Amino acid sequence: MNRPITLVTGGSRGIGAATSLRLARDGHDIALSYVHDEEAAARTADAVRAAGARCAVLRGDTSREADVERLFDEARAALGPLTGLVNNAGVTGGFGPLVDARTEDLRRVVDVNVFGVLLCCRRAARDMAASGGGAVVNLSSAAATLGSPGDYVHYAASKAAVDTLTVGLSKELGPAGIRVNAVAPGVIDTEIHARNGDPDRARRMGGELPLGRAGRADEIAAAIAWLLSPDAAYTTGTVLRVAGGR
Repeated sequence: MNRPITLVTGGSRGIGAATSLRLARDGHDIALSYVHDEEAAARTADAVRAAGARCAVLRGDTSREADVERLFDEARAALGPLTGLVNNAGVTGGFGPLVDARTEDLRRVVDVNVFGVLLCCRRAARDMAASGGGAVVNLSSAAATLGSPGDYVHYAASKAAVDTLTVGLSKELGPAGIRVNAVAPGVIDTEIHARNGDPDRARRMGGELPLGRAGRADEIAAAIAWLLSPDAAYTTGTVLRVAGGR
C-alpha cells in the first residue's frame, strides 16, 4: 500500500511541526515548507525521519505565486504526487486594536492567511484532481467566529475567509474526490505568543476557558490527522473547532 504524501505549509514550528510529526507517525511522508527558520525546519525534519517517514524540506513564501508553484513541484519531485495538503502557514499581525495596526501588517495577514491559502488550494485542486483525489485541511481559528475585538480583528477576518473558502471549495471539489475541511484552534500554547510580545498570553487566557487551560499543538495535530485519515472519508466542508469550549 502506498504511503500518503502530505505537504504541511509553515511546518517548521508550533502546530505545523506537531502536525508533521503526528502525520509521520501515522504513516505519511512529509513535505514541510518554511520561510525563515531553517534550523527549526531541520529539527522537525529530523524528528519526522526518526519516525520512519521520508521528509522534504522546502523554503518558500506561500503568499507568492511563484514560490507556491515551486513548492508543489519540488514536493512532487522529491516524494511523489501529493495526497494531502495542510494549509498551516499563517501570521497574526500582532496584538492590539485595529486603529493601532500598521498597514503593512494588515496587508501581510491578508496576503498569507487568505491569498496564500487560495494559491495553495488552487494548485492542490489541480494536482489532486489529475491524480484521482486527495484531502485538504485548512487552519482556521476560533477567532473567526469570536471576532477578537481589541486583540486582532484583522486576523479574525482572515480566518473567517478561510472558513468560507473551506465550505465552498468542498462543494466544488467533492465530485473530483477531494475533501476540504478546516480545524479552528482556540488558545494554543506555542511560541507565537512570545513572538508577538505577550509570552504569558496562552497561560493567562487558558485559565478562563471551560477546560481551564490552553491547548497543546499536538491536540490540534490530532484533529488534522483525523481529517486526513480514512476515518474521515465522509467528512468534507467541516470546520472542526478545537478550542477548549471557547
